[in-house]
Parts: sequence; structure tokens; C-alpha cells
Amino acid sequence: MSLRSIMYATLAALLVAGSFIVAGPAVSAAAAVRVMPLGDSITAGPGCWRAKLWHRLQTSGYTNIDFVGGVSDGGGCNPGYAYDFDHEGHGGFSATGIADNNQLPPWLAAARPDVVLMHLGTNDMWGGYIPTATKLAAFTKLVGQMRAQNPAVRIVVAQIIPMSASACATCPADVVALNAAIPGWAAGLTTAQSPIVVADLWTGFDAATDTGDGVHPNDAGFQKMADRWFPAVTQVLGGVTASPSASRSASPSASASRSVSPSASGSRSPSASTGAGKCVAEYKLVSQWSGAFQGEVTVRNASTAASTGWTATLTFGAGQQVSQAWNATATQVGAVATVRDAAYNGALPAGGSASFGFIASWTTTNPAPAVTCALA
Repeated sequence: MSLRSIMYATLAALLVAGSFIVAGPAVSAAAAVRVMPLGDSITAGPGCWRAKLWHRLQTSGYTNIDFVGGVSDGGGCNPGYAYDFDHEGHGGFSATGIADNNQLPPWLAAARPDVVLMHLGTNDMWGGYIPTATKLAAFTKLVGQMRAQNPAVRIVVAQIIPMSASACATCPADVVALNAAIPGWAAGLTTAQSPIVVADLWTGFDAATDTGDGVHPNDAGFQKMADRWFPAVTQVLGGVTASPSASRSASPSASASRSVSPSASGSRSPSASTGAGKCVAEYKLVSQWSGAFQGEVTVRNASTAASTGWTATLTFGAGQQVSQAWNATATQVGAVATVRDAAYNGALPAGGSASFGFIASWTTTNPAPAVTCALA
């Protein structure tokens, strides 16, 4: 072979090799956002809101997500399209039981979620013996465990679907009470690093027509659940940051970030106190229904020194009576309710604030209470 032939053969080989190099991927794809559906049998079996939500996310451009959890439905929803089977739904489990038995931490360690979708509380309703405050305390513990596993976890908490009186006589009212308390509870725990978004799955859901037994959704009910999850989930996916173990981001082809419409909105009625420690208190009516309402109070340290505790006083003018509170302890004598910090939220830096929520009864009218506070 001539020298010129050898040179041509060598050049051709290099060009072929180069073509293979160029054809290879330049960078690896970003790790998918890990989304853990957490709940009871409404999430577990068949739990087909997950399949419908997955499909809508995929067809809306949210393709870089991974549903995670230690349970698989094996494709049992059979919706006619592919979906992710993984979840952390456990039939018969309650929020209080999961919290009391510390069942969540090992699930979290295995799934390593960036986002948690929580529909819990249905199994806490049976018998009507668990107070709403106890259910919310369980929610608070679960959130703490989520943040211990991933400080930047984003949490979507559902106002759960209704239950029929034919299935449980006391449950419909107890579901209403829990759902009414959730927005205020979430507002008190949300942070910039680990926000809590509320998804209203209750509104528009009919336990008589959208379930098969007054509790578990039928196909129409699962579709309503998926439709209600979607705006809250896309709001969260639009702001997911990388977890410590991997870079994860959602990559929608079009912006779908939306704000969640609250189930009820109220006006703020600020009432300031310049007493001991220059404490300022602000009252908000969150929601109101026949015979009861949910209120929220924010206490702010307006002094230049840190506080070690705080007390708020609510004076009602129309016979309202506080029945329960969260993120604080409340007692009422006559028209005056005295509310004290819950220890973990008593220490406020200068300019810092804490919020608490409560449920109270009302009869003919429900004027805003006069609110004052003092720092310790």
C-alpha cells in the first residue's frame, strides 16, 4: 500500500471515530423530581387519582418527575395509558397512628422525596373521638419528620374529600372541622425553604355520587381529585430546588405555576397592643360556616429585644366560644380567651412573629374580637 493510501485510510478512520464522539450525549439529564403520594386506602388501592394526575402532568409538559414510595399498584388502575405505579399509600392507616408509631421516617429514608402529596385524616374520623387539634398535632409531627429527612421538602396537604353520613354519622362534620383548620395550620408551619401548599379536594366532591361506599372514590371521584391536585402540584413543581443528594428540577415546556385558591378568605382586622414588650397582634377570619368559624392570630415582637414567650387575649363581643386551638394553648372565661405560646414558638427575635389558629362557635353575629398581646 502506498504512503498516500495509508494516509487516506488513517484520516477516514479518524473521521469515523469523530462522528461517533459527536453523536454521543453532551451532558447527562437532570435527575427527576421525586414525588411521594402519602395517604391511606384512598391513595393506595386503587388510588387512581395518582394515575390521572401523572397523566395530566406528563401531557402538560411536566415529564421530569418520578412518583416514589415503597408500594406499587402494579398497574391496577388500567386507565389506558402508562403511569408511574409507586406510592406510599397504606389502607387503614391514620395520620395519628402513623405519627404515634413513627412509621413515616423509614418510608422517607427509602423514597427520598423532594415533594410529598399528603391526603390523610379519613381513618382518624371513625367514631368521632379524636379531636381536630390531635389530628393537626399528628400532621405537625409528620411535617417535622419530612423536614428532618429533607430540609427543602415541599409539601402539598389536602383538605380531604368528604365522607357520607351513611358510612359514619359523625364523620361529615369532623371532616369539615379538619378541613377548616388546615389552611391556618399550614400557614403557621410553612417556610420559604419548605413551603406547605394546601390543595382543596373537598370543594365540588359529592360523597353520594363520587364514591362507591360513601368513603372511597369511584372513577369520577378520582378524576375530581386529580383535577384538584393539579394546580397545587404544579405550583410546587415550579419552585423545587435541588436536594442535597442530587440535582433535581422540574422542566415544564410551558409555565403552569398557579396559586391555590383558599377554601375561604376573610378580612384582616388588626388590633395592636403596645403593652409589655411592645407586642402587636393581628386577627384574621379564615372561614365561617353555620354555628362555627376559624380564626387566626399573628403575634409580632415589635420591640428591639428577643422575647421568651407571649400571651394573646381575645375579647369576644357576641358570645363566641373557643373550642380548640393549635400552635398555642387556649382557655376561655366568659368573653375573654387567653392564649399562650406552645413553647416551641414562644421565643421571638426582634421583628419576629408567630401565628396560631382556633375554632370557635358563634350564634347570631360574629364580630371580630378585640385582640391584644404581651411578650415575656
